[in-house]
Amino acid sequence: MKKAELYQNFIIIAPHSISPKTINILKIMAKNILRSGYLSLYLGILFAMASCKTGGPKVHPETPTSGNIKISVDESFQPVIDAEVFTFTSLYQRAMIKPEYKPEYDVVNDFMDDSVKVIVSSRKLSDNQIQYLRDKLIIARTITFAYDALALVTSKENPDTLIKYNSVREIFNGQAKNWKDVNPRSKLGKISVIFDSNKSGNIRYFKELFGITDTLGSNFYAVNSNTEVIDFVSRNPEAMGIISVNWVSDKDDSLSMSFVKKVNTLAVSQQFVNDGSFYYPQQGFIYDKSYPFVREVYLISRETFLGLGSGFIQWATSEQGQRIVLKSGLVPATMPIRLVQIKKQ
Repeated sequence: MKKAELYQNFIIIAPHSISPKTINILKIMAKNILRSGYLSLYLGILFAMASCKTGGPKVHPETPTSGNIKISVDESFQPVIDAEVFTFTSLYQRAMIKPEYKPEYDVVNDFMDDSVKVIVSSRKLSDNQIQYLRDKLIIARTITFAYDALALVTSKENPDTLIKYNSVREIFNGQAKNWKDVNPRSKLGKISVIFDSNKSGNIRYFKELFGITDTLGSNFYAVNSNTEVIDFVSRNPEAMGIISVNWVSDKDDSLSMSFVKKVNTLAVSQQFVNDGSFYYPQQGFIYDKSYPFVREVYLISRETFLGLGSGFIQWATSEQGQRIVLKSGLVPATMPIRLVQIKKQ
């Protein structure tokens, strides 16, 4: 290729990545190339200047639909939040949101330590925590994002799929330690209760519900995640696990359906009603609270401006975000719900 042709090619390519001012400099350099033998030197300078302009990832300013943030999320809600973040960042490609999944206790600590501006939790901040933030001139904003149910799961080898509310309370209080205490006809032995973490919001829910202030019995075991709860229960017929229902309720998610095949989800009676009715943690029964173990899921922000965290919360509580909640098997909190009763023939 002749020198003149080389010059023309560079002038065509350069404007896509180099400023007009730099182009003028290159034109002068190109003329010098034609009059001198220092071609390799000028080419080195050219590529160095181009690299300075195009090297490294582009950083977008933080707005409600752009920027780069991390959020701290209760591990129980990973399926639904993964879906929310994936869809949001697909729609707004200048937005990067990194969810970090942790036990509830650590999630709240991240928020109080200012490690993150947004968290997802089933626990509201305490009055003392709110006041602590106010003393620092920070207003924590809390919005209910969804309604979740805590599902009780057992092995496929356990034939019992119904359990009374009082039996669950007796298991937590230590009054029922064997499956015969739940069902006299059961051939199984000691009940092992499996939950995701000692810092878990799942186990905190039941302790608060049943007024338990002491340490739980020796038949309660913590693992490391909801997925480990499902795996352990599937392999141990005498175990009963506690998980968020969104792990086993998305019929379009292959992982969720694989969990459904591994465990039974128990139907539970209501606390004060003894009419022989039992309710599964399904959306209709979560919505009207026929299923007794229902809780709220909160999005909590401490942003002091309308940044990406605020934009994500606004979107997740809009119709688009709430449809993802609906698909996940939870109940939307900010979108009207219409119940449809289907009669089996």
